[in-house]
Amino acid sequence: MTKLLELKKPRMVAEAAEKSRGMHIALEILVFIAVLVVCTIAETIVLMPIQLVLMFTDPNYINAALSGDMAGAAEAANALAQSDAMTLSMLFSNVGIILVTLLFCKLIQKRKVTTVGFQKPGMWKEYAVGLGIGFGIFTAAVLICAATGALRLKGLSPSFSVGIFILFLLGYMVQGMAEEVLCRGYFLVSVSRRYPLAAGIIANAVLFAALHLLNNGITVLAFANLVLFGVFASIYFVKRGNIWGVGALHSIWNLAQGNVYGIRVSGMQTGCSVLSSEMVAGRELINGGDFGLEGGLAVTIVLVVGTLVLLMTKQQRYAEN
Repeated sequence: MTKLLELKKPRMVAEAAEKSRGMHIALEILVFIAVLVVCTIAETIVLMPIQLVLMFTDPNYINAALSGDMAGAAEAANALAQSDAMTLSMLFSNVGIILVTLLFCKLIQKRKVTTVGFQKPGMWKEYAVGLGIGFGIFTAAVLICAATGALRLKGLSPSFSVGIFILFLLGYMVQGMAEEVLCRGYFLVSVSRRYPLAAGIIANAVLFAALHLLNNGITVLAFANLVLFGVFASIYFVKRGNIWGVGALHSIWNLAQGNVYGIRVSGMQTGCSVLSSEMVAGRELINGGDFGLEGGLAVTIVLVVGTLVLLMTKQQRYAEN
C-alpha cells in the first residue's frame, strides 16, 4: 500500500489539470456514469445494423419467422446471439466507446488526446511490450491451473480458423483499448487531477469491475479479480505514461483466454480457439468455473505478483511530471 501511495502522478494528469482541477469525486462518478450511458447508446447505434443484417440473413431465423414459428424464431435468435459473428460485432462496436470518450475529453473537459495517453514517443514499442506482458501473465495463470489439475489442455482445437482468429484479434484490439480509454485514460486521469493518484486508481478499478457485474458466472472472487486487474492496469498505465501498452495488454489478455486457450472470457465463450481446454469440475476456486480463469485464484496470484513487480519498477522518464 505504501508503494501505491508513493506513485508519482504522470505528466498526463498535470497537463489535464491545466484546464481544470477537476470535481468532487462523487460528481466525477456521476459524470462517468453519464458518459457510460452515451457510450452504450453509441455502441447500440453501431451494433444494431449489424445485428439486423445477421438476423435477416440467417436462414433458420427467416424460415421460422415466415412460418409463424415464434418459438423457433426465438431459438434461432438465441443461437445467433451466442455465435462468433455476434461476438465479433459486439467487440467492434466498442469503437463507439473510444469515440464518445475522446470527444468528451476534447470538447467538454478541453483535454488534449495526449492526456488520455495517446503519446507518440515509442508507441509501437509500447504496444509490442504490452502484448508480450499481457500474454505472459495470462499464460502463467494457465500454467498454475494446469499444474494444480484445475485445467486440462487437450491440444489443437478442431474449430480453429485463421481468418476468424484474425478478426477476433482485431476485435479485441478495439475492445481492450476502449475499456482502457474509458477507465484509465479518461476516468483515472480526471479523478487524479484533484485527488491523490491512489484514489484515482482505486476508484477506476472498482468502476471497471462494476462494468462486468451482469456477466455470466460472476462471483465475489471474480469481482475481486477484476478490481485487481483494474489496479494492475492502472499502475501499468501510470508507470509507462501512455495508453498504448495497457491497451495492448488488455487486448491480448482477452484474446489469449478465449481464442488461444479456449477459456471463457469474463463468462463469455467463443467458438474459435487455437487450443482446446477443459475446466476440471470441483476445482472452480482455482480455475474460476463458468466465469473463466478471471474468477479463480490462479489469476489472483498472477495479478498480485504482477502488481508487486510493477510497483518495484522505475517510472518511465517521459511519464513523469
